[in-house]
Amino acid sequence: MKFLLINLIFFISLSASTLTLSMSSSPSRLNPILSNDSASSEISDWLFNGLFKYDKDGNVTLELASSYEFISPTKLIVKLKDNVLWHDKVKLSSKDVIFTYEQIINPKVFNSIKSNFQEIESVKAIDDSTVEIVYKKPYFKALEVWMVGLLPYHILKDEENLMTSSFNKNPIGTGSYKLKEFKVGQDIELIANEDYFDGKPEIDKILYKFLPDLSTSFLYLKEKKLDIGTLDPIQVDRQIDDSFKKEYTIIQKPAFTYSYLGLNLKDEKFKDKRVRQALSLAINRQELVDILFFGYGQVCNGPFMPNSYAYNNEVNPILQDIQKAKELLKEAGYDEKNPFTFEVVTNTGNDIRVNAAQILQYQLQKAGVNMKIRVMEWQAFLNTVVHPRKFEAILLGWSMPLTPDAYPIWHSSSDKLGGFNLVGYKNDKVDELIEQGISTIDKDELSTIYKEVFKLISDDLPYLFLYIPDGITAINKKIKNVEPAFIGIMHNQKDWQIEE
Repeated sequence: MKFLLINLIFFISLSASTLTLSMSSSPSRLNPILSNDSASSEISDWLFNGLFKYDKDGNVTLELASSYEFISPTKLIVKLKDNVLWHDKVKLSSKDVIFTYEQIINPKVFNSIKSNFQEIESVKAIDDSTVEIVYKKPYFKALEVWMVGLLPYHILKDEENLMTSSFNKNPIGTGSYKLKEFKVGQDIELIANEDYFDGKPEIDKILYKFLPDLSTSFLYLKEKKLDIGTLDPIQVDRQIDDSFKKEYTIIQKPAFTYSYLGLNLKDEKFKDKRVRQALSLAINRQELVDILFFGYGQVCNGPFMPNSYAYNNEVNPILQDIQKAKELLKEAGYDEKNPFTFEVVTNTGNDIRVNAAQILQYQLQKAGVNMKIRVMEWQAFLNTVVHPRKFEAILLGWSMPLTPDAYPIWHSSSDKLGGFNLVGYKNDKVDELIEQGISTIDKDELSTIYKEVFKLISDDLPYLFLYIPDGITAINKKIKNVEPAFIGIMHNQKDWQIEE
């Protein structure tokens, strides 16, 4: 009897394994094509799958697709895995792929990914498990756009308005976890999908604690009420002790973001490249990293992510050279009697960015540059400064996707209302290379093109690229089989186990 009781307790312990995480905001819509906020995207990623995904090294690999073939540069044939079930046990079919595409391009469905699909001519079913996708021309993101989670045709086919559908609060996906219940402003519990095509996850539940205050989230982590949490550099450097480090593994890796000082190239002050070079040489980027992040970061050399196929290792970091900066400014007509003066605008709600502006101000003074700082509320900053291009310089950040697309920021045609070419950058060679890259599906060739784009932009200095912060994650040591990788830690979560 005692043996049975011990085994029963052990069984209950295993069946109740729970991974406890936190979220600072409540999801808006748990729908993969409508998940525009970070909380919605994170939860949706557990619930839905795309045809393709990134492997741990950032390469495109299969997910719901069992195979694919380009039978011409513009025609893609995708076969679906035959063991994929929706959470309601209905089998995945080609109808789901077509339906998802139709909803993405539907003008009544407002989403942020529509532009990714504008190069598609048609999507049709060859049979229940085979899809033909035809592109208007060869497209370098032909596979990546299909990383979006698929929607169930059998559930949503008669839905009149996907934007207001109850499905967005009660989603049915193919993912490794299913939603138990969703209420706005409350914790969210996910339950392991026993029918998951890649095998049931080892951990039975994922519990997201709703903790809007980041300081509360940190407190929960210190009290071991969270299994995984993010830390900022000050917390790592000064606010955790040896007992914390005995319980948690600290993983540090570059974030997929960079910060920059953007110069309005339509302003006469910045049209002279010597001025841009002087400002760049006056900046000590490593000092920025050391002060702002206690060393938990790295210098940014250009527009694409280090270790990606677009990154150009031959572009050297710009080291501070005050004397050379002064010489260039003098050549451009500036000296102690006529100092170069400009204003940089940034936003409130981001202490690191404001602190960075103050450090830059101090560094530039050494070269005789007078940089004024204006800090504005975020929405006012966007609406009155950024979007109408009413600035001399701005201090902002940008995310770096694994598959970079230079068109939205660096192509001259993006210098328009609603476009992201905020500084008015124009280089005919860069335009030509970007256009060439869009139609390049050979990754080696695309890498060559983007490395040249990287070099040209870094040389032109439309931005003064500053730093890439590290993402710092604390993981409870009782979680086993965690494998840190280029894309993060979640790539093999299905195989994690919790040691009791």
